[in-house]
Amino acid sequence: MVRYSYNLIFGIEQTDPLKYVPSPNFPKNPEQFALVLTPLLDILSDRAASGNSLKNFAAGHATVPGGETIYALAQCTPDIDKQNCSSCLKQSVTEIPICCGGRNGGRVLKPSCNLRYENNSFFESKDDSSVDIPAPKEDENSEDVSLVESLQYDFETIRSATDDFSDANKLGQGGFGAVYKGRLANGTYIAVKRLSKNSEQGDREFKTEVTLVAQLQHRNLVRLLGFCLKAGERILIYEYVPNTSLNHFIFDPIDQAHLDWETRYKIIGGIARGLLYLHEDSRLRIIHRDLKPSNILLDEDMNPKIADFGMARLFMMDQTQGDTNTIVGTYGYMAPEYLIYGRFSVKSDVFSFGVLVLEILSGKRISSFQNGENEEDLLSYAWRNWRDDTVANIMDPKLTTGLGIEMMRCIHIALLCVQENVASRPSMASVVSMLNSHSVTLSLPSRPAYYLQQKSGSDITGSDESKSSMHASGNKNSDFTEPYAR
Repeated sequence: MVRYSYNLIFGIEQTDPLKYVPSPNFPKNPEQFALVLTPLLDILSDRAASGNSLKNFAAGHATVPGGETIYALAQCTPDIDKQNCSSCLKQSVTEIPICCGGRNGGRVLKPSCNLRYENNSFFESKDDSSVDIPAPKEDENSEDVSLVESLQYDFETIRSATDDFSDANKLGQGGFGAVYKGRLANGTYIAVKRLSKNSEQGDREFKTEVTLVAQLQHRNLVRLLGFCLKAGERILIYEYVPNTSLNHFIFDPIDQAHLDWETRYKIIGGIARGLLYLHEDSRLRIIHRDLKPSNILLDEDMNPKIADFGMARLFMMDQTQGDTNTIVGTYGYMAPEYLIYGRFSVKSDVFSFGVLVLEILSGKRISSFQNGENEEDLLSYAWRNWRDDTVANIMDPKLTTGLGIEMMRCIHIALLCVQENVASRPSMASVVSMLNSHSVTLSLPSRPAYYLQQKSGSDITGSDESKSSMHASGNKNSDFTEPYAR
């Protein structure tokens, strides 16, 4: 491995950017394979972390009942200490079911550590590298089974709760299926998402991934309560959030009255904290890929809750190394590197967050709107007013308060998030710090992606990349799932 950076890197655990490399093949006995794989990786991770500064790696193999062998390696860069090495590797082990679940090989690659396992030998060892895998304890196994069972709902129960998925209970249509309001026999209201029947994922992998995501809990995330599998039906059950979506409040002339500045600022901060949890603080790294007003729900106190987190990523099984052959999301909110090349990362979500903040501040949609005699998209409008020092024009005229420091900082932060250069966009950790402390200095933003300079009202000039992707901000924000051309 060779690594260089303009930042200090020695002794610092860094897990971003990360790459997943799953094998295209499957083991002979997936369930037995998984029971051997996880403890093997755990043991090798412990051995690698306990090595000295010149030897932070461990390799070994274990036999799956039935004769198949798993060869695995865990490795850290020699500059990080035992604690950071262990943290990096343990986190990588928890990501295996997401990136490579059900496959007979895979890699998790990060700047500070990497894991690899295959069903054939890829390393040489002078010593016997066999690893004894302890048999799973009965209570541990039963605990896993109990957890899955507690999350699994009966299909007839869900069917009854939604009145047989009637249109009267339909709350909306998302990129992966329709959402219905339901009421259980005990009076509890739930939101039920009936997924489209086009996933190639196996039932076991579906259960594993939903079980992991259900354990993610944060006040700014809509909680996933469970799932249902029945004769080809795949259903997700969420907590019900009463105040519908942010989309309804921002753009509805009547409900906009509920969005004073204090409420908007609270919503922006809550969305930022929810994304930070998904990107850095949860046991899994979740990249949303479809952040937009309709996926932000509001509770009775107008606290924001991010919906559909991780589902886009969890159900796309053709992705490798942060790339995908199938683009899912909504025109206008997608970062250019994702829309054009299929490259997604936490910075893709940062871009979407920036667009969302500008919509909250302005009350205007990202798609083109009439501005005098010209038609502009929101990013062009915001950048032009920032450049011309007429920032007050960006703010929603329904806000009666003057342009304050918090408003200025939010506009500034949003423009930093939608910069064309991926590396220039801040992380969500930086965004939260910027929102929480006015003492944090903000750098000057560069031109946003999709920005087009208009000449004579209609002539358009800009970078080739901007031209290629302009249809993203001019579309009517429709959901889509379609292949892209490499």
